[in-house]
Amino acid sequence: MDLSPIGVPGYHPKKTGKNLFSAFAFSSVSFNWRVLLPVASLGIVLTLHLILPVHANYRPKLLPFFSNFIFLLLILYSAAAIASIFSPVLRKKLSFKAGFHATGYLALGLYDLITLKFNVIPYIYFPAPERIISVFAEDWLFLLRCLVYSLRLLAGGFITGALLGVFTGTLIGWSRRFNYWIMPFIRVVGPIPSTAWIPVALVVFFEPTSASIFLIALGVWFPTTVLTSSGIMNVRKSYFEVSSTLGASDLRMILTVALPAAAPNIFTGLFNGTSACFLTLMAAEMIGCKFGIGWYINWQREMLSYANVYAALIIIAVTFSCLIGLQFKIRNKVLAWQKGTIRW
Repeated sequence: MDLSPIGVPGYHPKKTGKNLFSAFAFSSVSFNWRVLLPVASLGIVLTLHLILPVHANYRPKLLPFFSNFIFLLLILYSAAAIASIFSPVLRKKLSFKAGFHATGYLALGLYDLITLKFNVIPYIYFPAPERIISVFAEDWLFLLRCLVYSLRLLAGGFITGALLGVFTGTLIGWSRRFNYWIMPFIRVVGPIPSTAWIPVALVVFFEPTSASIFLIALGVWFPTTVLTSSGIMNVRKSYFEVSSTLGASDLRMILTVALPAAAPNIFTGLFNGTSACFLTLMAAEMIGCKFGIGWYINWQREMLSYANVYAALIIIAVTFSCLIGLQFKIRNKVLAWQKGTIRW
């Protein structure tokens, strides 16, 4: 019995094979017009920067850094847009962030217009973008040295404050006795800003570096303590009853039940502590430190070098964003068991 489909109306072997090949070859090839939004905005910014004349009252010497920076971004975004045609993952990421990036570059172009082209605001306090970019090009080595020094202070203060915060919060959340004696002290001392302790830090610690680490650690300790204790006190009692029935000791229940259950609150406290780190950093580096981003900002402000001040602020913003992103990655890895039950 011949079961061949040949002879069936509408069946064409060659045509069907060609359609299958075309579907297979072009199934992953697509394009989203949104990926061109950053390219268009960068093109507008570069065109206006090159065509419009510089205001006559703009005194500083013109520099090519801004136009070169925009042109480099234009090339990178154009290459990414072309690559997104063949990469669904890249296309999805670019199209999702395209509107935000395009708006940001248009805002940068607007700032270039009101400073360099129209001179609407005083350039001494609001330097043109080319001046800020020139700081990165000419003073990057010293900025890197200051950043490394600040990161050393941040690491020392953050780790110390986080460990003490988790330890203190565990004691308060687990033991009623510790809660009775320690919690009133935290309610009184904790809300005081870390910068208010600068006179005490200078008296207790003879070295500026140790005093700075103390101030940063103090800013991390309070939110971590409060949120850790809150997370442990909100753990279901049935978890501890089951663990106790199975013969677990208090230490084992703390390590295997209380802290894992309170982990979301602990990470929230660490996120808040990271913000407190950067808020305290500038004040901490003004009590005798010879390097650091906060010290650099204060030094350049006294010299009226506001382009350097804005460059240092950009470094702080990028560093803070990277550290928060790293903490989110660690949280997602540690709390993978929550995925699907809680919206992140």
